[in-house]
Amino acid sequence: MFENYTFEYLLDRMIERIKALDSGVDTSEGSLVYSILAPEAWELAEAYINISTVYDITFADTAPREELILRAKEKGLQPKQATHAILQGQFNIDIPLNSRFSLDDLNYAAIEKIDNGVYKMQCETAGTSGNKKLGELIPIEFIEGLETAELTELLIPAVDDEDTEEFRTRYFSSFNLQSFGGNRSDYIAKVKDIDGVGACKCYRAATDSPNVTIVILDNQYGVPSGVLVDLVQNTIDPTQDGAGDGLAPICHVVDAFGATGTKIDIAFDITLDTGYVYADIVDKVDDAIDNYFLELSKTWENTDNLIVRISKIESAILNITGILDIGNTALNGAASNIILDSNSIPIRGTVNANN
Repeated sequence: MFENYTFEYLLDRMIERIKALDSGVDTSEGSLVYSILAPEAWELAEAYINISTVYDITFADTAPREELILRAKEKGLQPKQATHAILQGQFNIDIPLNSRFSLDDLNYAAIEKIDNGVYKMQCETAGTSGNKKLGELIPIEFIEGLETAELTELLIPAVDDEDTEEFRTRYFSSFNLQSFGGNRSDYIAKVKDIDGVGACKCYRAATDSPNVTIVILDNQYGVPSGVLVDLVQNTIDPTQDGAGDGLAPICHVVDAFGATGTKIDIAFDITLDTGYVYADIVDKVDDAIDNYFLELSKTWENTDNLIVRISKIESAILNITGILDIGNTALNGAASNIILDSNSIPIRGTVNANN
Protein backbone atom coordinates (compact mmCIF):
# COMPACT_ATOMS: atom_id res chain seq x y z
CA MET A 1 0.00 0.00 0.00
CA PHE A 2 3.06 2.27 0.20
CA GLU A 3 4.52 1.41 -3.22
CA ASN A 4 3.75 4.90 -4.60
CA TYR A 5 5.86 6.63 -1.95
CA THR A 6 9.02 6.68 -4.04
CA PHE A 7 11.91 9.10 -3.82
CA GLU A 8 10.67 10.99 -6.88
CA TYR A 9 7.08 11.18 -5.60
CA LEU A 10 8.10 12.46 -2.18
CA LEU A 11 10.58 14.96 -3.58
CA ASP A 12 8.00 16.34 -6.02
CA ARG A 13 5.50 16.78 -3.16
CA MET A 14 8.08 18.67 -1.09
CA ILE A 15 9.00 20.94 -4.00
CA GLU A 16 5.33 21.64 -4.73
CA ARG A 17 4.86 22.74 -1.12
CA ILE A 18 7.86 25.09 -1.39
CA LYS A 19 6.51 26.56 -4.62
CA ALA A 20 3.12 27.07 -3.00
CA LEU A 21 4.79 29.33 -0.45
CA ASP A 22 7.04 31.16 -2.90
CA SER A 23 6.75 30.47 -6.62
CA GLY A 24 9.96 32.33 -7.34
CA VAL A 25 12.24 30.02 -5.40
CA ASP A 26 14.72 28.07 -7.53
CA THR A 27 13.93 24.36 -7.03
CA SER A 28 15.79 22.98 -10.04
CA GLU A 29 18.14 20.03 -9.65
CA GLY A 30 21.36 21.28 -8.06
CA SER A 31 19.73 24.26 -6.39
CA LEU A 32 20.04 24.84 -2.65
CA VAL A 33 16.40 23.90 -2.03
CA TYR A 34 16.70 20.73 -4.12
CA SER A 35 19.93 19.75 -2.36
CA ILE A 36 18.31 20.20 1.05
CA LEU A 37 15.10 18.31 0.20
CA ALA A 38 16.58 15.41 -1.78
CA PRO A 39 18.32 13.64 1.17
CA GLU A 40 15.16 14.00 3.25
CA ALA A 41 13.03 12.53 0.45
CA TRP A 42 15.48 9.64 0.15
CA GLU A 43 15.27 8.87 3.86
CA LEU A 44 11.48 9.07 3.80
CA ALA A 45 11.33 6.68 0.85
CA GLU A 46 13.50 4.21 2.78
CA ALA A 47 11.21 4.60 5.79
CA TYR A 48 8.13 3.83 3.70
CA ILE A 49 9.85 0.72 2.31
CA ASN A 50 10.48 -0.43 5.88
CA ILE A 51 6.90 0.36 6.89
CA SER A 52 5.66 -1.68 3.93
CA THR A 53 7.87 -4.60 4.98
CA VAL A 54 6.58 -4.44 8.55
CA TYR A 55 3.02 -4.28 7.21
CA ASP A 56 3.59 -7.40 5.09
CA ILE A 57 5.19 -9.50 7.83
CA THR A 58 2.46 -8.54 10.32
CA PHE A 59 -0.31 -10.40 8.48
CA ALA A 60 -0.31 -14.18 8.07
CA ASP A 61 -1.24 -14.15 4.38
CA THR A 62 1.92 -12.22 3.41
CA ALA A 63 4.34 -13.09 6.22
CA PRO A 64 7.55 -15.00 5.39
CA ARG A 65 8.10 -18.31 7.17
CA GLU A 66 9.79 -17.04 10.36
CA GLU A 67 7.21 -14.31 10.96
CA LEU A 68 4.38 -16.72 10.09
CA ILE A 69 5.67 -19.08 12.77
CA LEU A 70 5.58 -16.25 15.32
CA ARG A 71 2.03 -15.35 14.32
CA ALA A 72 0.87 -18.98 14.47
CA LYS A 73 2.33 -19.40 17.96
CA GLU A 74 -0.47 -17.16 19.17
CA LYS A 75 -2.82 -20.03 18.30
CA GLY A 76 -0.52 -22.72 19.64
CA LEU A 77 0.49 -23.90 16.15
CA GLN A 78 3.96 -24.76 14.90
CA PRO A 79 5.21 -26.24 11.61
CA LYS A 80 5.37 -30.01 11.68
CA GLN A 81 8.96 -31.22 11.78
CA ALA A 82 10.41 -33.96 9.62
CA THR A 83 9.84 -37.44 11.03
CA HIS A 84 11.78 -40.71 10.84
CA ALA A 85 10.54 -43.54 8.64
CA ILE A 86 9.73 -46.83 10.37
CA LEU A 87 10.32 -49.93 8.26
CA GLN A 88 10.13 -53.67 8.79
CA GLY A 89 13.42 -55.52 9.02
CA GLN A 90 13.67 -59.28 8.64
CA PHE A 91 16.62 -61.25 10.00
CA ASN A 92 17.54 -64.92 10.29
CA ILE A 93 17.99 -64.53 14.07
CA ASP A 94 16.82 -62.29 16.86
CA ILE A 95 19.06 -59.24 17.08
CA PRO A 96 19.77 -56.86 19.98
CA LEU A 97 17.60 -53.76 20.14
CA ASN A 98 19.39 -50.62 18.95
CA SER A 99 21.47 -52.68 16.52
CA ARG A 100 22.43 -50.44 13.62
CA PHE A 101 22.50 -51.27 9.93
CA SER A 102 23.16 -49.42 6.70
CA LEU A 103 21.56 -49.48 3.26
CA ASP A 104 23.41 -47.34 0.72
CA ASP A 105 23.81 -43.92 2.37
CA LEU A 106 21.19 -44.36 5.13
CA ASN A 107 21.44 -45.98 8.54
CA TYR A 108 18.71 -47.78 10.48
CA ALA A 109 18.31 -48.88 14.09
CA ALA A 110 16.20 -51.72 15.51
CA ILE A 111 13.72 -50.11 17.91
CA GLU A 112 11.12 -52.81 18.59
CA LYS A 113 10.66 -56.54 18.11
CA ILE A 114 7.55 -57.51 16.11
CA ASP A 115 8.09 -61.27 15.88
CA ASN A 116 10.92 -63.77 15.81
CA GLY A 117 13.54 -62.23 13.55
CA VAL A 118 11.23 -59.33 12.61
CA TYR A 119 11.84 -55.80 13.91
CA LYS A 120 10.74 -52.22 13.50
CA MET A 121 13.69 -50.36 12.00
CA GLN A 122 13.88 -46.57 12.34
CA CYS A 123 15.76 -44.59 9.72
CA GLU A 124 18.25 -42.34 11.48
CA THR A 125 17.84 -39.64 8.83
CA ALA A 126 14.65 -37.62 9.16
CA GLY A 127 12.54 -36.97 6.08
CA THR A 128 11.11 -38.78 3.10
CA SER A 129 14.47 -40.15 1.94
CA GLY A 130 13.89 -42.94 4.48
CA ASN A 131 10.71 -44.03 2.68
CA LYS A 132 12.35 -44.91 -0.59
CA LYS A 133 14.66 -47.85 -0.03
CA LEU A 134 14.12 -51.52 0.64
CA GLY A 135 16.70 -54.27 0.33
CA GLU A 136 19.69 -55.91 1.96
CA LEU A 137 21.02 -54.38 5.17
CA ILE A 138 24.65 -54.36 6.22
CA PRO A 139 25.34 -54.49 10.00
CA ILE A 140 27.43 -51.59 11.28
CA GLU A 141 28.68 -53.71 14.18
CA PHE A 142 29.30 -57.46 14.24
CA ILE A 143 26.31 -59.61 15.27
CA GLU A 144 27.13 -63.26 15.84
CA GLY A 145 25.04 -65.67 13.80
CA LEU A 146 23.60 -63.01 11.51
CA GLU A 147 23.41 -64.29 7.94
CA THR A 148 20.54 -62.35 6.34
CA ALA A 149 19.22 -58.87 7.04
CA GLU A 150 16.70 -57.07 4.85
CA LEU A 151 14.27 -54.16 4.88
CA THR A 152 11.05 -55.63 3.52
CA GLU A 153 8.25 -53.10 4.06
CA LEU A 154 7.58 -49.45 4.84
CA LEU A 155 5.43 -49.38 7.99
CA ILE A 156 5.14 -45.70 8.88
CA PRO A 157 6.22 -43.24 6.17
CA ALA A 158 8.24 -40.19 7.16
CA VAL A 159 7.49 -36.63 6.12
CA ASP A 160 9.76 -33.66 5.47
CA ASP A 161 9.50 -30.39 7.37
CA GLU A 162 6.09 -28.87 6.72
CA ASP A 163 6.10 -26.59 3.71
CA THR A 164 5.49 -22.90 4.43
CA GLU A 165 2.36 -22.68 2.29
CA GLU A 166 0.93 -25.88 3.78
CA PHE A 167 1.53 -24.44 7.24
CA ARG A 168 -0.10 -21.16 6.21
CA THR A 169 -3.17 -23.08 4.98
CA ARG A 170 -3.34 -25.05 8.23
CA TYR A 171 -3.11 -21.82 10.22
CA PHE A 172 -6.05 -20.26 8.39
CA SER A 173 -8.02 -23.52 8.63
CA SER A 174 -7.68 -23.40 12.41
CA PHE A 175 -10.05 -20.41 12.46
CA ASN A 176 -12.78 -22.30 10.62
CA LEU A 177 -12.68 -25.57 12.55
CA GLN A 178 -13.19 -25.28 16.28
CA SER A 179 -11.82 -28.39 17.98
CA PHE A 180 -13.37 -29.13 21.36
CA GLY A 181 -14.01 -32.04 23.69
CA GLY A 182 -14.25 -34.91 21.21
CA ASN A 183 -16.18 -33.23 18.41
CA ARG A 184 -15.41 -34.29 14.84
CA SER A 185 -12.83 -31.55 14.34
CA ASP A 186 -11.11 -32.51 17.60
CA TYR A 187 -10.80 -36.16 16.62
CA ILE A 188 -9.49 -35.35 13.15
CA ALA A 189 -6.93 -32.87 14.50
CA LYS A 190 -5.64 -35.32 17.12
CA VAL A 191 -5.43 -38.24 14.70
CA LYS A 192 -3.63 -36.21 12.05
CA ASP A 193 -1.07 -35.11 14.64
CA ILE A 194 0.04 -38.75 14.98
CA ASP A 195 3.23 -39.44 13.02
CA GLY A 196 2.46 -41.22 9.78
CA VAL A 197 -1.18 -40.15 9.38
CA GLY A 198 -2.03 -38.00 6.36
CA ALA A 199 -5.83 -38.01 6.24
CA CYS A 200 -8.70 -39.02 8.48
CA LYS A 201 -12.45 -39.55 8.41
CA CYS A 202 -14.46 -39.69 11.61
CA TYR A 203 -17.89 -41.32 11.94
CA ARG A 204 -20.33 -40.87 14.80
CA ALA A 205 -21.58 -43.77 16.87
CA ALA A 206 -24.47 -45.46 15.06
CA THR A 207 -27.43 -47.51 16.23
CA ASP A 208 -25.74 -50.75 15.23
CA SER A 209 -22.46 -49.78 16.90
CA PRO A 210 -21.91 -47.57 19.95
CA ASN A 211 -18.35 -46.81 18.89
CA VAL A 212 -16.84 -43.79 17.18
CA THR A 213 -15.06 -44.93 14.02
CA ILE A 214 -11.80 -43.47 12.73
CA VAL A 215 -10.53 -44.31 9.22
CA ILE A 216 -7.10 -43.13 8.08
CA LEU A 217 -4.69 -42.85 5.18
CA ASP A 218 -0.94 -42.73 5.70
CA ASN A 219 0.96 -39.52 5.06
CA GLN A 220 1.64 -40.58 1.48
CA TYR A 221 -2.16 -40.76 0.98
CA GLY A 222 -1.95 -44.51 0.61
CA VAL A 223 -3.43 -47.50 2.42
CA PRO A 224 -1.84 -47.50 5.89
CA SER A 225 0.06 -50.43 7.34
CA GLY A 226 -1.36 -52.44 10.22
CA VAL A 227 1.39 -50.99 12.41
CA LEU A 228 0.20 -47.44 11.73
CA VAL A 229 -3.45 -48.38 12.38
CA ASP A 230 -2.40 -49.98 15.69
CA LEU A 231 -0.46 -46.82 16.59
CA VAL A 232 -3.57 -44.71 16.00
CA GLN A 233 -5.74 -47.12 18.00
CA ASN A 234 -3.33 -47.19 20.93
CA THR A 235 -2.91 -43.42 20.90
CA ILE A 236 -6.59 -42.54 20.71
CA ASP A 237 -8.21 -45.36 22.70
CA PRO A 238 -5.92 -48.21 23.77
CA THR A 239 -8.35 -49.95 26.15
CA GLN A 240 -11.63 -49.38 24.27
CA ASP A 241 -13.59 -49.39 27.51
CA GLY A 242 -14.53 -45.72 27.77
CA ALA A 243 -12.03 -45.10 30.55
CA GLY A 244 -10.38 -42.22 28.67
CA ASP A 245 -6.88 -43.69 28.87
CA GLY A 246 -5.98 -42.35 25.41
CA LEU A 247 -6.76 -39.06 23.71
CA ALA A 248 -10.46 -39.93 23.35
CA PRO A 249 -12.73 -38.37 25.98
CA ILE A 250 -14.13 -40.45 28.84
CA CYS A 251 -17.09 -42.61 27.77
CA HIS A 252 -15.97 -42.60 24.13
CA VAL A 253 -15.02 -45.93 22.61
CA VAL A 254 -13.09 -45.63 19.35
CA ASP A 255 -12.36 -48.12 16.58
CA ALA A 256 -9.50 -47.24 14.24
CA PHE A 257 -9.27 -48.67 10.72
CA GLY A 258 -7.22 -48.12 7.63
CA ALA A 259 -8.82 -47.16 4.34
CA THR A 260 -8.87 -49.95 1.79
CA GLY A 261 -7.48 -49.89 -1.73
CA THR A 262 -9.68 -50.70 -4.72
CA LYS A 263 -7.70 -52.12 -7.63
CA ILE A 264 -8.55 -50.47 -10.92
CA ASP A 265 -7.66 -52.43 -14.07
CA ILE A 266 -7.42 -50.12 -17.08
CA ALA A 267 -7.62 -50.93 -20.79
CA PHE A 268 -7.60 -48.52 -23.74
CA ASP A 269 -6.71 -48.06 -27.38
CA ILE A 270 -4.02 -45.52 -28.24
CA THR A 271 -2.52 -44.01 -31.36
CA LEU A 272 1.19 -43.35 -31.16
CA ASP A 273 3.12 -40.64 -32.94
CA THR A 274 5.63 -41.62 -35.62
CA GLY A 275 8.83 -43.02 -34.16
CA TYR A 276 7.34 -44.08 -30.82
CA VAL A 277 6.71 -47.57 -29.47
CA TYR A 278 4.64 -48.23 -26.39
CA ALA A 279 7.52 -49.91 -24.55
CA ASP A 280 9.33 -46.55 -24.53
CA ILE A 281 6.51 -44.73 -22.74
CA VAL A 282 4.88 -47.44 -20.62
CA ASP A 283 6.50 -46.11 -17.44
CA LYS A 284 5.17 -42.62 -18.19
CA VAL A 285 1.68 -44.03 -18.64
CA ASP A 286 1.89 -45.80 -15.27
CA ASP A 287 3.19 -42.61 -13.65
CA ALA A 288 0.39 -40.53 -15.17
CA ILE A 289 -2.23 -42.91 -13.77
CA ASP A 290 -0.53 -43.06 -10.37
CA ASN A 291 -0.34 -39.26 -10.20
CA TYR A 292 -4.05 -38.96 -11.00
CA PHE A 293 -4.91 -41.54 -8.35
CA LEU A 294 -2.69 -39.72 -5.84
CA GLU A 295 -4.39 -36.37 -6.47
CA LEU A 296 -7.73 -38.13 -6.12
CA SER A 297 -6.68 -39.72 -2.83
CA LYS A 298 -5.64 -36.34 -1.47
CA THR A 299 -9.30 -35.31 -1.67
CA TRP A 300 -10.55 -38.47 0.10
CA GLU A 301 -10.82 -36.85 3.53
CA ASN A 302 -13.30 -34.23 2.32
CA THR A 303 -15.20 -36.40 -0.18
CA ASP A 304 -18.01 -38.85 0.53
CA ASN A 305 -17.03 -41.17 -2.34
CA LEU A 306 -14.11 -40.86 -4.72
CA ILE A 307 -15.00 -41.25 -8.39
CA VAL A 308 -12.41 -42.62 -10.80
CA ARG A 309 -13.24 -40.92 -14.08
CA ILE A 310 -12.35 -42.21 -17.54
CA SER A 311 -12.03 -38.64 -18.84
CA LYS A 312 -9.38 -37.80 -16.24
CA ILE A 313 -7.36 -40.91 -17.05
CA GLU A 314 -7.54 -40.21 -20.77
CA SER A 315 -6.55 -36.58 -20.24
CA ALA A 316 -3.53 -37.59 -18.14
CA ILE A 317 -2.36 -40.12 -20.74
CA LEU A 318 -2.88 -37.70 -23.65
CA ASN A 319 -0.44 -35.29 -22.01
CA ILE A 320 2.37 -37.80 -22.57
CA THR A 321 4.64 -36.96 -25.48
CA GLY A 322 4.29 -39.58 -28.21
CA ILE A 323 0.59 -40.32 -27.69
CA LEU A 324 -1.72 -38.76 -30.27
CA ASP A 325 -5.08 -40.23 -29.31
CA ILE A 326 -6.82 -42.52 -26.84
CA GLY A 327 -10.22 -44.21 -26.84
CA ASN A 328 -12.33 -47.20 -25.85
CA THR A 329 -11.14 -46.86 -22.26
CA ALA A 330 -12.54 -49.39 -19.80
CA LEU A 331 -12.19 -49.54 -16.01
CA ASN A 332 -12.44 -53.00 -14.50
CA GLY A 333 -13.91 -54.20 -17.78
CA ALA A 334 -16.64 -51.55 -18.13
CA ALA A 335 -16.70 -48.31 -20.13
CA SER A 336 -17.92 -46.27 -17.16
CA ASN A 337 -16.61 -44.34 -14.20
CA ILE A 338 -16.14 -46.16 -10.89
CA ILE A 339 -17.61 -44.84 -7.65
CA LEU A 340 -15.53 -46.14 -4.76
CA ASP A 341 -16.74 -47.01 -1.29
CA SER A 342 -16.52 -44.11 1.14
CA ASN A 343 -13.47 -45.61 2.86
CA SER A 344 -11.59 -46.71 -0.26
CA ILE A 345 -8.97 -45.16 -2.52
CA PRO A 346 -7.93 -46.24 -6.05
CA ILE A 347 -4.94 -48.49 -6.64
CA ARG A 348 -3.55 -49.06 -10.13
CA GLY A 349 -4.07 -52.62 -11.30
CA THR A 350 -3.16 -53.96 -14.74
CA VAL A 351 -2.82 -51.51 -17.62
CA ASN A 352 -3.47 -52.88 -21.11
CA ALA A 353 -2.86 -50.61 -24.10
CA ASN A 354 -3.77 -51.62 -27.65
CA ASN A 355 -1.88 -49.71 -30.34
